[in-house]
This record gives sequence, structure tokens and C-alpha cells, in this order.
Amino acid sequence: MKKIWETLREFVQEEEAVGVVEIILILVVLIGLVVIFKEQLTSLVKNILSKITKQSNSI
Repeated sequence: MKKIWETLREFVQEEEAVGVVEIILILVVLIGLVVIFKEQLTSLVKNILSKITKQSNSI
């Protein structure tokens, strides 16, 4: 019975490690995309904020 619990505990720990690796890979991909499209994202955010400012002034 003790062997089953040890095996189960090891399985859960292995699965947690896989989850961490997946999260790290997702973050690396997202950071890469931000670096690649930095200029486009900056101009998009500036346009959106300027539209919000113009429309808020008209209210």
C-alpha cells in the first residue's frame, strides 16, 4: 500500500513539473511576439488611447 502512495506522489510531482515547463514556454512565445511586433503594438495602443481621449472630451 505504501508503494502505491509513493508512486502516486511521484506522478503528481512529475505532472506539476510539466505544467511549469508549459507555462514557461508559453511566456517565452508571448515575450517573443511582443518583441517582434513592438512597434505595431505601440502604435495600436497610442491610436486607441487617442480615440478614447477625443471621445471622452466630447462627452
